[in-house]
Parts: sequence; C-alpha cells; structure tokens
Amino acid sequence: MHKAGFVNIIGCPNVGKSTLLNALVGERLSIITSKAQTTRHRIMGIVSANNYQVVFSDTPGIIQPQYKLQEKMMEFVITAFSDADVFLLITDVFEDIKLQDSFLTKLQKTKVPILLLINKIDIATQEQLEQKVSEWKLKLPLSEIFAISALQKFNIDKILSRIIELLPSGAAFFNKDELTDKSERFFVSEIIREKILLNYKKEIPYSVEVLVNAFKEEDVIIRIQADILVERDSQKGIIIGNKGDALKKTGTLARLEMEKFFNKKVFLELFVKVEKNWRADDKKLKRFGY
Repeated sequence: MHKAGFVNIIGCPNVGKSTLLNALVGERLSIITSKAQTTRHRIMGIVSANNYQVVFSDTPGIIQPQYKLQEKMMEFVITAFSDADVFLLITDVFEDIKLQDSFLTKLQKTKVPILLLINKIDIATQEQLEQKVSEWKLKLPLSEIFAISALQKFNIDKILSRIIELLPSGAAFFNKDELTDKSERFFVSEIIREKILLNYKKEIPYSVEVLVNAFKEEDVIIRIQADILVERDSQKGIIIGNKGDALKKTGTLARLEMEKFFNKKVFLELFVKVEKNWRADDKKLKRFGY
C-alpha cells in the first residue's frame, strides 16, 4: 500500500519551521536566520520512498500584517490550512502562546491530525518543557505532542514515522526524484536574500527583493545575473556600501553558498536597483511571485 499526502508546517516566527523542514527533507531548502519573517513564500520539500511520498510545506511565520507584502505572506498560511493531511504546529519551549485566536480556533475545530512539536529542548530544562506541554494540552487537547530539537535532529525520525502512519493511501503527487516544487532561480534569490538578512541591519533586509534575470548552466560553471531591489535611494547606498565593499561581500558569500548548493562553480553578477514602495504595490508583488 502506497501512502501520499501534504504535511503543512505552521507556527509563529522564529520557532524553527525552516530548520525543521531542512531536517525532515535532508536538504537545505529554506533559508534560516535569526530574523523574523525570513520565510516569505510557501516552500515545498518532498520526501519519497518506495511506499510513501510526504510533501512538506514550510510557510511564513504567523503575524498580524502591517503592509501588503505581509498580507500576501499570510495568504500562503491560509492556503496551508485548506489542503493539509497532517499539520505540524511548531512552537518552542520559550515561546508564549502567541498564535492568533483565529488560527488557534481553526486548529481546535479541524479534523486534520495535529502533531504539536515543542522545539529547542536541547537548550531547555525538563521543568520548562513540562510547563509548556501542560499549557498546550489545555489549548489543543486533541493534538499529539512531541518534544524535539530541529537543530540537533532529535526525534525527527520518530515524527516522520508518525506522519507516514497518518497519511492517506494514494499515488505520489510528484516524481520520486523531485525534492521541491521551486525552481533553481528561486533558490538563487533566496540565498542572496539570506546573505542580506545576515549582513545588513534594521529595516534594510525587509525592504529587499531579489530578481534573477539570467541563469545559464554550462559544463563547468553556472552564470547568474540578479538584481537586488530596494525601496529607496538611501537603501541602495547602504546595500552597495563604501566603494562597493558591502555588495562585494554579499556577492562572495552568496556565490560560495550557491557553489555548495549546486555543486558547481558559479559566476554571480549583482546589481542594485530602486523599486519604490514595492512592498505596498499589488502589481509589483504579483510580479515577484506573491
């Protein structure tokens, strides 16, 4: 009997959703930084074997939207509520229960199985863990609770086994050798955006979008040209830095990451352009895939 289904990962920002996806899939598909709102899209990671296929979805952290881009990000979360065969609700030992009432109510009413994963137990005490388990049992009494460390991969195999037990019978949705629904260009833009999140402070990373204009794979090298889009001229100057030093550093770090990701030499050319108020413009957001 073959099993197949969609397993959607939901939760608030910074609880470890992307780290969990990468641990479950065994590939670095989602960018991971300590900044909130790192994940902007719904990213699928596919795990296949002879008798099953699990399609995991990493979604943006649940927030109260402040502008158009965040509204579009929350639409990805809402769609994740509509097509799940299993929910992975991830929280951590240190997080107050901040899940919005509307989402909590949906989870309380759903007939879909919920695996509630309490993350970061590698840096918590037993007492902290027990306290958090008690709190969540009151909120979601029908969920199955697992203590995990996504970073250390503790209990990941146990969760995968339980997911497979819960999946419906059915044929695979994707070819068995596929790892994700996203294109190579998507991962190029995510890698560049990750380096910007890591290397620039304050509002800058949240004002940035990356457009990959050229991706040409040759025998021994991949040639890539991308634009880093910002909202204001002052942000353009900060991204470029003194004598171009900041942009050069970002480009070097991104290129090295891409070479690991694609297992091939990469030539990366970056340009910085101003796209005024793109986060609030429906047409521009649609063009950028939101």
